[in-house]
Amino acid sequence: MAQWTSAVGAPQLARLLSSHRTESDGARRTPAYRALADGVRLLVLEGRVPVAARLPAERELAAALSVSRTTVAAAYEALRGDGFLASRRGAGSWTALPAGNPLPSGGLAPLPPDAAGTMIDLGCAALPAPEPWLTRAFQGALADLPPYAHTHGDYPAGLPVLRQALADRYTARGVPTMPEQIMITTGAMGAVAAIRALFVPRGERVAVEHPSYANVLRLLSESGARLVPVAMGEGLTGWDLPAWRRVLRDAAPRMAYVVADFHNPTGALAGEEQRRELVAAARAAGIVLVADETMAGLDLDAPPGEPMPRPVAAFDAGGSTVVTVGSASKAIWAGLRIGWIRAAPETIRSLVAARVYADLGSPVLEQLAVARLLAEDGGRGDGREGGGSGWDRAMEVHRERARENRAALTGALREHLPDWGFTVPRGGLTLWVRTGDLSGSRIAEAGERLGVRVPSGPRFGVDGAFEGYVRLPFTVSGPVAAEAAARLAAAARLVADGRSAGGDIPRSSVA
Repeated sequence: MAQWTSAVGAPQLARLLSSHRTESDGARRTPAYRALADGVRLLVLEGRVPVAARLPAERELAAALSVSRTTVAAAYEALRGDGFLASRRGAGSWTALPAGNPLPSGGLAPLPPDAAGTMIDLGCAALPAPEPWLTRAFQGALADLPPYAHTHGDYPAGLPVLRQALADRYTARGVPTMPEQIMITTGAMGAVAAIRALFVPRGERVAVEHPSYANVLRLLSESGARLVPVAMGEGLTGWDLPAWRRVLRDAAPRMAYVVADFHNPTGALAGEEQRRELVAAARAAGIVLVADETMAGLDLDAPPGEPMPRPVAAFDAGGSTVVTVGSASKAIWAGLRIGWIRAAPETIRSLVAARVYADLGSPVLEQLAVARLLAEDGGRGDGREGGGSGWDRAMEVHRERARENRAALTGALREHLPDWGFTVPRGGLTLWVRTGDLSGSRIAEAGERLGVRVPSGPRFGVDGAFEGYVRLPFTVSGPVAAEAAARLAAAARLVADGRSAGGDIPRSSVA
């Protein structure tokens, strides 16, 4: 049986290699085969070419690159020697990672607020609660609680009042929705876990953006799914649709997971036509497309007169292809663990039936608080506020805070780490940063010793990709952002020197 899970064609690989060349490449006088091997290696480490992707035959790649077959053969041999390529007669060659490639271990849970001390914690992309809207919502929820307290309190599908409020909100966004199409979950992670359990038996494949949200990647892999990575498009322009069509056709995944709205970690925003085409491709392949909308609403630089693209579900005419995940954790507060699923009524019924073997339902008080936030009276429930829902007002508080934090963080990075590269996203809460020629894992390791916690790039990739990246959230501002950048710069110097406060740190193999 072949060891590869996807394939990269010769024209595609040639385009990717061309996009990574620099003007100085020719001045280095590197042998052609070595330059080719280095280019492929960099594509693998950056996640532009997935691990376990079948590479084109030597003759095909030679023709696409206009080089000799001997050059390609020597490059492949060099890659095998470096551990970045595996081959077997009759099965071809596929990308790999060398043994001992630095990978992050365990998770990067946020520090408890009372235990942070002098540590600047950039591990969690979440903002403080938007007040007074959150407190008002819970005060109203307590007033609404007595009738529910006289019941058993288990609502596997969610409280009817919240299901109706969310259905109305989707309808207002251009996606007609009934309450029967909504299931309330314990956060977005609970939603993804439930969807995975329904649609993806252990050992089946799930297509994911590459990079993608670290916690979902881990959830899927630890539940037995086989991840098939699909590289993001260049810049922050959304998806590489030709790559998606190839993977959906050739790898035959059971499900795909995407973040169309201010993608975590890159901040990319998929346009309407991309959404339409991806839904069509998923429908043609007969797979479930899970659209995670937890970052929707965090549009920080909306061009005048240009609305946000419609939800991915708006392009699912039959209603059976797209399953949408939403959450209050990014929009309102990470401590408000209420998420939801929007799907076809029959899918919701199946999910609700399976929930009896999971958590039975989500907390009632928190559901009532979210329903209050969605009410058109500012979250008070007494009709005195007017001027939009508490949810909308809370989102504006978050957007303003995120804009200020983003400006402080990007300014500090440009001052302290001018050789690090990033594109400022239009929205969301995260900055995807390329760390020059240094290992993101080593920088994260050294940074924690110097008082700043950051997640390294491989946490957001499959099989160790993105070693040359870190993710930085828009969660600190002013002097704290400047100090975080200064500590990261100190960590980068330690890595560049091959040392750290606690021992040697080798340079990354990223060129």
